[in-house]
Amino acid sequence: MQTGFRLNPSPVKEPLGFIKLVEWFAALFAFACCGGYSGRNVISVFCGNEKNETLNATFSYPFRLNQVLLVKDNATVCNRTMSETHLMGDSSSSVEFFVAVAVLAFLYCMLALLVYVGYMHVYRDSDFGPVFDFLVTAVFAFLWLLCSSAWAQGLQKVKYATGTEGISSSLLCRHQNATCEVTEFSSMRTLDISVVFGFLNLIIWSGNAWFVYKETCWRTQNRRSQQEAERGRGPGPI
Repeated sequence: MQTGFRLNPSPVKEPLGFIKLVEWFAALFAFACCGGYSGRNVISVFCGNEKNETLNATFSYPFRLNQVLLVKDNATVCNRTMSETHLMGDSSSSVEFFVAVAVLAFLYCMLALLVYVGYMHVYRDSDFGPVFDFLVTAVFAFLWLLCSSAWAQGLQKVKYATGTEGISSSLLCRHQNATCEVTEFSSMRTLDISVVFGFLNLIIWSGNAWFVYKETCWRTQNRRSQQEAERGRGPGPI
């Protein structure tokens, strides 16, 4: 068996390689839409008969909101001395899990495409390559389900904690005659898009598992068994 590199771009035109190329782009967009995100919400504090205040809440990936400083220690708000106040919640575990899966999927797609266009003769002449590819594809499909669901829930927590209701639940807005309202919202459209790409990756990887399975020895053995069974039946009675 020849194992050297042999450039052959035709597998990319087949479903096996083309879907892997689509997965590469989908994984890229998934982590790019949330990995570099940074936003700022403007909170207006209405102090009743006193002078109103304006605060800024700047948050970014990986959304450890409980470390985002809202009010400095001993700061004066509505003529009251406040203790150090932060936003609520921590969605870092879900978004970091999501980004990790996306990056690993991105790298695996690059490796798989390299094998497809340069070592497809080795890939199809051995049982290990297709079986390994199928198992990894199935695992990634499952991981996309987990990480996309976790990040979708984590994003809802981010929206709540940075919204009027979440801000109002902080220590700052519990004082009498003090009301908090988010008057300027940072766009979270790219974060919503990242969730969409997460579930889109789930669909693509699940569908690709079938095309990879067709390359495995399991599929070949099933075909042979069916053909032998059909031959064994012979012609029916007249």
